[in-house]
Amino acid sequence: MQPHSKVSTNWKQPLATTAFTTGVSLHSHTSCSEETLGFIHAMGLALPGVGRVVAHYEKKAYNLYGVKLDFDRANWRPPLQPRMAYDLEAKQIQRLGLYPLVSITDHDTLEGTLLLRAVPSSRHIPMSVEWSAPYGQTVFHLGIHNLPSGSGTEWMSRFEAYTVAPNDARLIELLRELHEQPNVLIVFNHPLWDLHKKGPVHVSEMLRFLSEVGNCIHALELNGLRHAQENREVGRLCRELGYLLISGGDRHGLEPNANVNLTTATNFNDFVEEIRVEGRSHVHFMDQYQQRWEQRIVQSTLNAVTDFPQFLPGWQKWDDRVFHPDQNGEMRQLSQLWVGGTPPPAIMTAIKLVRLFGKRGVAAPLSLAFPGVNDLRQGLELV
Repeated sequence: MQPHSKVSTNWKQPLATTAFTTGVSLHSHTSCSEETLGFIHAMGLALPGVGRVVAHYEKKAYNLYGVKLDFDRANWRPPLQPRMAYDLEAKQIQRLGLYPLVSITDHDTLEGTLLLRAVPSSRHIPMSVEWSAPYGQTVFHLGIHNLPSGSGTEWMSRFEAYTVAPNDARLIELLRELHEQPNVLIVFNHPLWDLHKKGPVHVSEMLRFLSEVGNCIHALELNGLRHAQENREVGRLCRELGYLLISGGDRHGLEPNANVNLTTATNFNDFVEEIRVEGRSHVHFMDQYQQRWEQRIVQSTLNAVTDFPQFLPGWQKWDDRVFHPDQNGEMRQLSQLWVGGTPPPAIMTAIKLVRLFGKRGVAAPLSLAFPGVNDLRQGLELV
């Protein structure tokens, strides 16, 4: 079977949706998802002079509070609770005049999916997860969609056990076993993103992984939060290796997924068959993807450090959604770690800086921190 991938954009082909009945939102996150602070930390360090400031406050935090800043263990939670995240994705698809299918993929947990499946109006959603799977010298993020309802939590336990004691051969075995489930969809999320800063070894390990796993990976993701240059390379990789392209918005904040899949399937099982059996995929990029990548990343970061008084108590303030180890290594809300109950002035200065860069026209200097990233308005031409 020769895979057939098609890519359209809402700003160039707004009528592309008319031949379809359904839009599929893949790869988005809720408040149940633990997100690393490492990327935000790395983005900050890329800005001129920020590295010295961070080093200063790392030392100050240890001297004054006995807390060593740990950006690997520290994490933040996206602001939208599961129902809010589901509605955001569904409404964007409905505005296209399509029936919505939404697959929520929180990091290494099914909690958000299980909460949604307890509500009658979203009981049909697939049981899905974004699994952080160690392999060789790197870590891959795999979108595991539509796990069997009767064994989804058991699969999650197996994923967790593997992550604690990884073994390359065992990962391939697990994926082959998943592949034998005809309704499960396995997506390699942002395959070229070196999230854990492994350097060239990430690409070599990725190619070794694909050579071993073969058709047990059903599609490679065009990521809605990665820049066009990287997505073009994913398109080239798919052409060379014979894989299908698929959408994956990777939404963490208040902006809905920047791409969706277009289909005539009426349920998720039929959509999986279209991908796995028929080898057809139509990825449609939404208008927000043509905005500058740097601006969208800053906006997503801004969502993480904004207070939302309309949310449930305990989730309204940004520092209630950020977690860091205390002196004893126990994970606690950042709001519980402040001396005197208020953030240090330096932290608030940093927050104000992020909010400043979130304003229109101010984020342009950020392009200096990300050389080689093309303006998304130059077009996609991925396939």
